[in-house]
Amino acid sequence: MTGLKTISLLALSNIFMTFAWYAHLKELKDKPWWIAAFLSWGVALFEYLIQVPANRIGYQTFSLGQLKILQEVVTLTVFVPFAIFFMKEKLTWNYLGAALCLAGAVYFIFRK
Repeated sequence: MTGLKTISLLALSNIFMTFAWYAHLKELKDKPWWIAAFLSWGVALFEYLIQVPANRIGYQTFSLGQLKILQEVVTLTVFVPFAIFFMKEKLTWNYLGAALCLAGAVYFIFRK
């Protein structure tokens, strides 16, 4: 149950962070960078309010390395649909390659 709660919270926090990091490239491209920075910072605050508890909960079950690799998997899982549907990027084989590399990282960090 702790693992599922951690993954769910990390996914939710990552949605906020993905928008904070990248949505301004589309939505605020005509605004000065500092406006994008302040708005992104505001969105990122919500990410931290979810991410910090997620990591505290997850650290009860996962090692620090496992938490980090888990976060990277969640990041790619959130980022790919964001890139395709929100930013209108094309899905390329590079995403599959990145996913395979992360699968290898998951294997090595979680093996006994």
